[in-house]
Amino acid sequence: MKSRKLYIISGERSGDLHASNLVRSLFEINSNLNIRGMGGSYSKDAGVDIAVDYAEVALMGFLEVALGFRKVLKYLKLVKNDILSFSPDAIILVDYGGFNMKIASFATKNDIPVHYYIPPKVWAWNQKRALKLKAYTDHIYSILPFEPIFFEKYDLKIHYVGNPLLDEISKFSPHEFFFQKNELSYQPIIALLPGSRAQEINAMLVRMVELVKEFPNAQFVIAGVGDLGSAIYQRGIDAGIRVIFDQTYDLLSHSIAAVVTSGTATLEAALFRVPQIVVYRTSSISYAIAKNLIRVPYISLVNLIADKEVVKELIQDDFSVLNLKTELKQILGNQVYKGHMLQGYDLIKERLGEQSASETTARLILNSLNQK
Repeated sequence: MKSRKLYIISGERSGDLHASNLVRSLFEINSNLNIRGMGGSYSKDAGVDIAVDYAEVALMGFLEVALGFRKVLKYLKLVKNDILSFSPDAIILVDYGGFNMKIASFATKNDIPVHYYIPPKVWAWNQKRALKLKAYTDHIYSILPFEPIFFEKYDLKIHYVGNPLLDEISKFSPHEFFFQKNELSYQPIIALLPGSRAQEINAMLVRMVELVKEFPNAQFVIAGVGDLGSAIYQRGIDAGIRVIFDQTYDLLSHSIAAVVTSGTATLEAALFRVPQIVVYRTSSISYAIAKNLIRVPYISLVNLIADKEVVKELIQDDFSVLNLKTELKQILGNQVYKGHMLQGYDLIKERLGEQSASETTARLILNSLNQK
């Protein structure tokens, strides 16, 4: 097949994972590709020539982004210059809306086709951003089943390609000696998933660890991110909580419940059928801004896809030790309550469908290039 140059950009851990699977599918279809871009270890292992490591840029929250704006501008300029130097046949953007929409605008001005895989969640706030998405992109590939209906309001046609988590989970097999490998006892496990960025981990763990003394008959285990090192989890370690690194799926497959920071991990827990509490906390300024902007009734992907409350969301001031304790007791002791949650999980899986997201998206991208 014809040689092509592609530039791919992801800006955080889950996006990097999805980008890496997409890259592998691209190479499977056409091994004669040169792919460069911004990403992390997943993308690098998949064969991307990494120009910028996303960890150098990662920020969260409105206030935090504002304070780190110079840093973002620095890397935007670096990536833009690298794109011009590389001169790709197309740019593939993966999630990471704030940064990637600026790249999309830049690429359009320079007549470089833009393919957006996992578009910005414009349905959540400032919905007229959909018009910018329409102006700056050539093709959009959605992984959420309700998005095509929303985008139709703006005469924006997108491809629903299925959810890549289904592909990732289908490849997973639980480790036969998980407990022994990680020196865990055989007490029931309650998983703590505090997030993938240092900033959010610090904000979430401070309350999560307080649950340990409330549930002495369970063992709490933190899903750690290896790239961040162990020091970021010291609060949990000091509370006697075991941290296991880069084994989130194994941890979920062995857990009876989970406390999960809002994000992709909430959907992962649902697909593993683990009853969960969704939590989130940010700076008071960021929260005040978000509260005025957000136009959806839920924060978790689980509830958004189900279009109803399947899991409890403890956000900002509601994210307290008392509320965590109360909700976790419901999950562990009320079978009707737990059953309702699991029925909601079944609905979510049905709505996601069974498409192979990475392969489908890769074929659509390459077909588009061939047609051009």
